[in-house]
Amino acid sequence: MRILLVEDDALLGDALQVGLRQTDHAVDWVRDGVGAETALAAEDYAAVVLDLGLPRMDGLDVLRHLRAKKKTLPVLILTARDTVDDRIRGLDAGADDYLVKPFDLGELNARLRALLRRAGGQPSPVLAAGDVTLDPATRRVECKGREVELSAKEYALLHALMQQPGRALSRAQLEQHLYAWGDEIGSNTVEVYIHHLRRKLGADVIRTLRGIGYVVAKSGSPS
Repeated sequence: MRILLVEDDALLGDALQVGLRQTDHAVDWVRDGVGAETALAAEDYAAVVLDLGLPRMDGLDVLRHLRAKKKTLPVLILTARDTVDDRIRGLDAGADDYLVKPFDLGELNARLRALLRRAGGQPSPVLAAGDVTLDPATRRVECKGREVELSAKEYALLHALMQQPGRALSRAQLEQHLYAWGDEIGSNTVEVYIHHLRRKLGADVIRTLRGIGYVVAKSGSPS
């Protein structure tokens, strides 16, 4: 999933970017509120990790502007503001979750998984499509009960499709999920990963809708 990280502390931001990428997220990192608004206007993100004490524009103002535009993507506030009143203000401004610094990276990732699961309307933490299951917590993929080894990008692409079963995603939308700013994108990269996934999981797991994109069937639905 593609995440926008808004954090002005250089050391923490770099560590968060590395940590989130290690869990197969594509991460765009900006360091002030104005940069956050520019990024949110230009790109589609699965979620935002938002500091509050930002240069040029406070994180709460970024959040209020985002919600005023009726954008519903999940926002996790990550801040040193730790009073009950601070948490109330953040949640009332439209945040979906609130985590106080210092924090554990494992907890941050678990909270992000929960936000993404709810945003995708997934009741179960384990995703399923036909004979394939995917556990975001462990990044384990199984097909007909056997574990399947996937590369980071293969996993990220499959995760994007399985989070929205029954919905076709275009190549451009999948590229949005897979790549952050500065990543090199080949002209047929998505098609190559789809080919690899079909070879590993079966040809009928991911369907091509000509002129539209790719889709996995809802669990229990025919492929």
